[in-house]
Amino acid sequence: MDGGHGGALRTMVPALRELNDLKRITSAGREGSIAARLFRAAWCRLAAGALPMEVCEATVADALAASRLGDLDAEAMGAVGLLPSEIRAVRGTALGEMAGMLPGAERFAPGLDAAPVLSCAPPAFVAALAAQPRAGVTCPGKPRLLLLPPESHAEHCLMVAVYGALLARPYRADPGTVFLASLAHHLHNALLPDSGFTGETLLGEHLAPAFEAATELALAQLSPALRGRVVAARGTLPDAATPEGRAFHAADTLDRVLQTQWHLQAAGITMDRVLGEMELVHDGPVKPFQDRVLAEAGLWP
Repeated sequence: MDGGHGGALRTMVPALRELNDLKRITSAGREGSIAARLFRAAWCRLAAGALPMEVCEATVADALAASRLGDLDAEAMGAVGLLPSEIRAVRGTALGEMAGMLPGAERFAPGLDAAPVLSCAPPAFVAALAAQPRAGVTCPGKPRLLLLPPESHAEHCLMVAVYGALLARPYRADPGTVFLASLAHHLHNALLPDSGFTGETLLGEHLAPAFEAATELALAQLSPALRGRVVAARGTLPDAATPEGRAFHAADTLDRVLQTQWHLQAAGITMDRVLGEMELVHDGPVKPFQDRVLAEAGLWP
């Protein structure tokens, strides 16, 4: 598949949009969004010696399950007494619902059985990327368009990695390579704040050496073996001449646009959708009373 075959992409967009919300789901006692924590866990696994495809499988499986369950993960379910087999069944059902909208996604289901990341010391750039906000929409010569709250570079890289792995099949790419390249495609922003297209244009001839120097500082935090894998995977980033390059650039483009679309849709959401389509006040024994309250208050319909 190339960029001109939109049928497969069009069918995947609703699920990709749902996955994108992992950047915005948080819960008590846990630092950062689900996406940020999956980014950290992926680098923990890689730093511990796991192969990229193993990490890809576990991360994508967790992301697919979390898109429906949120932070109701294995740890949370286990804390209230669900047995491992019951937890696996619940998470498997959630993943299956998402896989129904993403052809080939069932291949990542074995990742649900990966050992959890209990503790680790990830490379220092992981925390830096989690704290580094994205620039928003910028264009040379024009004011910056800030969309708040901003996503972090960790969240963006994680989402592109998950998208890239899911797009590997239609683009006939290696999912492990796309995943690792995507996870590492903004290493320079661990040091350099993001000034977007405008800043890159203004840097001019200084852009490439600045990005290269910042990337090298991040790569120096990895073991020789992992550094070699990351460098090799990043070799697919400069263009769309390979299946892996096409899968990455498709994933990166979709994430940037779906992130912006979320901001626009959140600003334009209506009560018709919230109360009508989404049933904020849903069926139950007191719904007739609730409907009367809303009518009396002039809120609905």
